[in-house]
Amino acid sequence: MNAQFFVYILASGRNGTLYVGVTNNLARRIAEHKARLVPGFTRQYSVDQLVYFEAFDSILEARSREHSLKRWRRAWKIKLIEGLNPDWRDLSDQLNS
Repeated sequence: MNAQFFVYILASGRNGTLYVGVTNNLARRIAEHKARLVPGFTRQYSVDQLVYFEAFDSILEARSREHSLKRWRRAWKIKLIEGLNPDWRDLSDQLNS
């Protein structure tokens, strides 16, 4: 079974402003952030680079992980990102639309 839900971290740049979100369609949601269609924090602070994501089979698991990550210290989030994406590459080009 393919994962249907995603928790993701966006950044404004390397070690920049971070945003944690959850979605059921990662490619669409990242495209919305990049097109600045999402009002609020990410648009205000130009946070649109996908630097980390995790896939889940259940919305409950995804929301639980999102809630947990939002409560993490910034240093922990940076360590998580750099563990899988040390160059802070924008991973959005790896997504299937």
